[in-house]
Amino acid sequence: MQRPLKLVILAGITLVLFYFIQDSFFNEENYTKPLLAERENKDLSFRSQSNSPFTEEGRRAFRNLNYYEPKPEYQVKAAISYFEKQDTLHMPMTNGTTEAYLTIGTAAFELDGQPQKLTVYKKVKSEEVEKYFVPFTDKTNGFETYGGGRYLDVPIKENAKTLFLDFNRAYNPFCAYNPDFVCPVPPKESRLTVAVPAGEKNYETAK
Repeated sequence: MQRPLKLVILAGITLVLFYFIQDSFFNEENYTKPLLAERENKDLSFRSQSNSPFTEEGRRAFRNLNYYEPKPEYQVKAAISYFEKQDTLHMPMTNGTTEAYLTIGTAAFELDGQPQKLTVYKKVKSEEVEKYFVPFTDKTNGFETYGGGRYLDVPIKENAKTLFLDFNRAYNPFCAYNPDFVCPVPPKESRLTVAVPAGEKNYETAK
């Protein structure tokens, strides 16, 4: 009677290991590799004259952007509460002007076990019709990341009750590389109370 029981236990352990290995492979193939490829492609685009925020001198010095290693805990599922009235916010820009954004709703989630909220926006005049704009600041700003904050682009799904905020894809505005560019300044309601060591870091020129 003991032999079949041992076989059942062994089969169960094998099945658990199979799903664990399968899940790890799935993450590597379907998440990490595409993310790293995106980063490589961005480096390539920044080296080109047409797509780069850098001056000609900056492009010659450019090697690559700096990132944190991808971390699964910084892909978070957020519950979105839509505003009944989607008002227009005139978001401040780095040159003292403003730019019009629709206030879509509030995304609520947890990071490091602490509740957080970010306002979700959509640019009024934008070709990016299928993306929400989520600017934010956190406790890494001015230290490991750009002091002015970072941005997230979030795919739009009509009437979705949840959004996925992937902080591994958080990116710097162009004014982080060249002060001649004008960029949105994250509003005060877009401040996170924790550090977010994910996504793009400060840019450092090659020495």
